[in-house]
Amino acid sequence: MRFDLTDLRLFLHVVEAGSLTAGAQRSHMTLASASQRVRGMEEALGHPLLLRQPKGVQPTEAGRTLLHHARLVLAQMERLRGELGEYGDGLKGHVRVMCNTSAMTEHLPGPLGRFLADHPQVSVDLEERGSNETVDALRAGLCDIGIVSDAVDTDGLERHAFRQDDLMLVMPRSHALAGRRRVKLAEIADLAFIELPIGNPLQAHIAQHARRLGRHLACRIRVSGFEAMCGMVAQGIGVGIVPQTAARRCARTMPITRSALDEPWAARTLLACVKHHDALSLHARRMLDHLVPPAPART
Repeated sequence: MRFDLTDLRLFLHVVEAGSLTAGAQRSHMTLASASQRVRGMEEALGHPLLLRQPKGVQPTEAGRTLLHHARLVLAQMERLRGELGEYGDGLKGHVRVMCNTSAMTEHLPGPLGRFLADHPQVSVDLEERGSNETVDALRAGLCDIGIVSDAVDTDGLERHAFRQDDLMLVMPRSHALAGRRRVKLAEIADLAFIELPIGNPLQAHIAQHARRLGRHLACRIRVSGFEAMCGMVAQGIGVGIVPQTAARRCARTMPITRSALDEPWAARTLLACVKHHDALSLHARRMLDHLVPPAPART
């Protein structure tokens, strides 16, 4: 039984994507080539690795065992590439990062851009995911670094404070609540809201807390980002809930005002999480240290 790195990487992509077609695309293969490789692996093993279903594929028990070892082998190879990259420019590093909406739009672009400018040999897969989904991915070895809210269960992960990320209400300056320093969600639940797209992790988080109050937020329009949301608010279309960094930035150039959201779940610290710092590739460790510089030694 001989599986090469291409086989392992393909199998990982197929299982993560849930289909042979999507796995082949991620591996930059044709579907026919990918199918042939998977069949060859199953024939070499003498046992199926995937359950083919109308809606995609699922790993068998043997497939789950292979998946576990494939992740270990590929992670070790990534670490090897990173460390050997110290001795030559030919080897490149690859880091997988998942983060929530506010980290993606407000907090990561600056430091991540500076890191990439300083490390031209590194490439990054950056995905926007909910905090719960990200910690699950970290535990499963599907990403190297995750930026999540401190409200989620991060047991078993190494955690580093990254940014303060409180949520705020933004409204037109002429709004009846303008001037209030703090507002409760129950006070604003009947207002017209500007919201992020359906399925957006932050919007789902806000909607969940509204449901716990027995309320359903009335959406007037969905927009693609915080700046567009604040722009709609400035025109008097409705109110919105955004991270404090976005609220402050947009308030400098738009006729909006802001109030703190007086809810425990709205006071958030973003955490940079990893499974094990020492198990990261060299490039992933460097990225983490760039995002969250180590504390200076005490003397």
